[in-house]
Amino acid sequence: MPRLRTGSCQHSVPQGGKANIMNSVAEHVSENWVPSAPRPAPTHGEELVTVNPLTYPSWDSQVPALPGFTFFHSKAWVRVLRDTYGHRPFYVCRLVDGRLQAILPVMEVTSPWTGRRGVSLPFTDACPLLESDESDQASLHDQAIKLGEVRNWRYLECKSNQRDWPGSSPVIVFYGHVVQLERQQHASFDSFQSATQRNIRRAEAAGLKITFSTCHASLRTFYALHNLTRQRRGLPPQGFAFFENIHRHVLARDHGFIVTARMNEVPVAAAIFFHQGRQAIFKFGASNYAFQDLRANNLVMWEAIKRYASAGFTHLNLGRTSLCNQGLRRFKRGFGAHEERIENCRYNLQKHAFAPENQPVKETSSYLFRCLSLPLLRLAGRILYPHLS
Repeated sequence: MPRLRTGSCQHSVPQGGKANIMNSVAEHVSENWVPSAPRPAPTHGEELVTVNPLTYPSWDSQVPALPGFTFFHSKAWVRVLRDTYGHRPFYVCRLVDGRLQAILPVMEVTSPWTGRRGVSLPFTDACPLLESDESDQASLHDQAIKLGEVRNWRYLECKSNQRDWPGSSPVIVFYGHVVQLERQQHASFDSFQSATQRNIRRAEAAGLKITFSTCHASLRTFYALHNLTRQRRGLPPQGFAFFENIHRHVLARDHGFIVTARMNEVPVAAAIFFHQGRQAIFKFGASNYAFQDLRANNLVMWEAIKRYASAGFTHLNLGRTSLCNQGLRRFKRGFGAHEERIENCRYNLQKHAFAPENQPVKETSSYLFRCLSLPLLRLAGRILYPHLS
C-alpha cells in the first residue's frame, strides 16, 4: 500500500423461505444485541450472514480485494460512526468457503425523532455494494430488507446506483466526480480546465503556504474554517466529537491527512482527505470567504493531487455534489474529473415500495442558521445530526 508522509504540527493558529429467514435473523432481535463475529463458515458452499466488521477476523485484509472497495468499507469508518452516534453495524455478507465474496454495508440508526432505519452508510458520499462476480446482488438487499422487518426499520437506504440494487428507483440523485491520478505532474495539470490552471497559478503567485498534517491542532484549524463555511451556507456544522473520532480512527492511523493553506500564517483554506489501498477521497473542504480572491481551495486540491499521484495512488474521489450546486460541480470538473451518478435509493418497509424521487430544486439552507452565532450554530449541529444520519 502506498505510504504518505505528513509533516509534524508546528502551527498553533486556531483552525429463502420465511422460516429460514427468521432463523437467520433471530439472533438480532434483542434490543441490546451487538453484532459479533460470524459463526465459522462451512468448509464448502456459501451462506449469507450478518457481520460486525469490528470483530470479523481479517476484515481490512479481505475487503480491499473486492471490486469497488473504498475507504468507507473499512473498519475505520465503522468506528467513527459507532463512537460518534452509537450506530450499529449490520453488514450483510456472502461467505464462500469461509471468505468474504459480497458485502452490503448497513448501519442501524435509531432516533426518537426520526425512527429506526438501515442506512448504507450514514454520512457517506457513496457506498457501493461489493461483489466479486456480480452474480446475485438482489439477494443481499433482500436479506437486508428481511432483517429490517425483524428490527422494525422504517426503511432501508443505499447510496450507490440502480445497477447495485436491481429494481430500485432513486429518491435523490447526486453527481460524483473521480480524478484519475497520473504519476507525471504535468500530465495531470494539462488535463485541468484553463480556469482551474489560472486559479492555481494565482494562488501560487500570492505566496500561499501549504502544509500536510495529521495533528490535532490542524484539526482545530480546519474546524474553525468549517464553522465559517457552514454558517455562510446556512447549515449547522457537525459536532467537534465527529471530527475528533475522525482524527483518532482515521488521521492518526495513517488513513488520511489535512491540507491547510495559509497566508502570512493565517489559515485561509483547509481540506480533509481519506485514503485506503490506492484510492483517496476528498471528504471535507472549508475556507475563509474573506480570502476568496486568493483561490486557495484550488491550490489545496492541486497539492493533494500531486501528493497522492507521487505516492502511487490511482484515483481521487471528490465526493458527491447536489445537482443544483453548479458552482461546486464546476470546481470539481475543473480538475479533469470524470462525472458519474450517485443514486440514493430508499425502500419503505411499511409500504413495501421504493420512495418516489424527491430531487431538490435548490440547495438546502436556512436564514435562521446564517443569523445564529457560532456557539449556537454548533449546538444546533450537536442536537440535529444524530437524528439526521
